Amino acid sequence: MKLHRVLAIVSRHGYLHRRSPFRLFELLYWPFLELVVWGFVSIWIQTVAGAAGNFIAFFLGGFILWDLMFRAQQGLSMAYLEEVWSRNLMNLFVSPLTVGEFLTASGVVSLIKLTISTVVMAFLAATMYGFSVFSLGVALVPFLVILVLFGWALGVATMGLVMRFGQGAESLVWVVAFVIQPVACVFYPLATLPPWLQPVALATPLVHVFEGMRAVIAGGGVPWRHIAIGAALDVLYVAAAIAFFHYTFAIVRDRGLLARTGE
Repeated sequence: MKLHRVLAIVSRHGYLHRRSPFRLFELLYWPFLELVVWGFVSIWIQTVAGAAGNFIAFFLGGFILWDLMFRAQQGLSMAYLEEVWSRNLMNLFVSPLTVGEFLTASGVVSLIKLTISTVVMAFLAATMYGFSVFSLGVALVPFLVILVLFGWALGVATMGLVMRFGQGAESLVWVVAFVIQPVACVFYPLATLPPWLQPVALATPLVHVFEGMRAVIAGGGVPWRHIAIGAALDVLYVAAAIAFFHYTFAIVRDRGLLARTGE
């Protein structure tokens, strides 16, 4: 892997966003709007229903962490779609650029975008609702790592599907995360799910992060068991996603479909 080729792809996206400020607007507007709306909703529910004192922290913590995972997936997938829409994939892969370098560069672009969005949301949550995501303490770091890696796994898998089936599969970029949200237990505990669905939820790294987050907010210690299981599942999903992308890329290349991507 050559660092200069990775940095070249990252620089391309930097120039793209610098010349199109509306792309930067998207990074700030949606996190702001969603946090304001759902923050007020959580306050209203706690007031009307007399929910426990940790309700707002549970809700806002879940929302911020979920959005971080979603932005990680979106950032990776959108970096790929930018190349599809500009019909630039063929240009990239006739160069010495490798698949690993392309995925690494897309991950860096995703990380930059989600960092901007997360900083905005964390600042707003602290100033508007008195909730600091840093109240999660040392558990915050492994939570973030697990969420970002799983978001990247989803993003890589989605990229592979779009590459294989064409632009007709682009809608997966926006819906794939929400397909698994019901079993991620973002806003409610695992026990809320029906018994037959709980094993499905436990097979995702997300439920371990959000169960652990609620345990920390409720006054428990660092949930190392949840963190260990979530990290182990991440390794499996990331490895499977990368293998799937390499497999798909080989099929598309061998069938001469790469030049038609974006048509």
